Amino acid sequence: MKKPLVAALSSLALAGLGATPAMAAPHTTAPHTTAPHTAKSVKATVDFAGTVSLSNCSGSVIRFPNSADTDPALVLTNGHCLETGMPGPGDVITGQSSSRSFGLLNSAGSRIGTLRANQVVYSTMTDTDVTIYRTTTTYAAIKSSYGISPLTVQDTHPVAGTAIKVVSGYWKRIYSCNIDGFVYRLKEGDWTFKDSVRYTSACNTIGGTSGSPVVDTATGKVVAVNNTGNEDGERCTVNNPCEVDANGNVTVRKGINYAQEIYNIPACFTTGNKLNLSASGCTLPKP
Repeated sequence: MKKPLVAALSSLALAGLGATPAMAAPHTTAPHTTAPHTAKSVKATVDFAGTVSLSNCSGSVIRFPNSADTDPALVLTNGHCLETGMPGPGDVITGQSSSRSFGLLNSAGSRIGTLRANQVVYSTMTDTDVTIYRTTTTYAAIKSSYGISPLTVQDTHPVAGTAIKVVSGYWKRIYSCNIDGFVYRLKEGDWTFKDSVRYTSACNTIGGTSGSPVVDTATGKVVAVNNTGNEDGERCTVNNPCEVDANGNVTVRKGINYAQEIYNIPACFTTGNKLNLSASGCTLPKP
């Protein structure tokens, strides 16, 4: 397994995408009405601003609810996108040096700058599938140089039925669907993910979308990180995860894709965006 889990079919996906440009819907402005004081339901604009492209995956510049503008900016992607190879079952990597680069995108999906990591703050494929990089710059500096703000991680459990968008910086493509529900255990090869997000079928994500932020269209907050899907209908194999309920019953959903929750991550970061796996409320797997 030399390629990321979801990215294993990237080469085949190229042919399918050739006829369909990977374009996001343009910004739209709410129509002017003759009753400007009428209360309206306002949805967040979800585009590519703050997302990044990696060499083999997608990702995003993230902040936590208590992050400061002067903190070092963090980039979120999948554990299986780690440049040194996929963490094995039970592996947790912290504080590993890195010089990985990320293409920073604007709202239209154009690359407007390059961010560089100096550390893998946290990476694992145990219970979840996340890598968090620390970059060499701050949120304030990114805003000053590029006019781009980070995406905020939601620190509460996502809700079934929520309208979401999966924003791929690798493909410059946005998928729209809803959270269909949650999976007690999602088994894929040697890995097991807990309490995974299952999409409705409209989010037919492909190789290269690994690590994409899953954004709540109502709030603009990141509620999960895209990571895998059952491609061939196989049972519990790599690229063909299966669902396992609390009683051990196995369900295979060919063509359905999944993400990993991240609401539990903010509790593990303290002042200055520093990782503290011993912090109160931190439930991330430890080394």
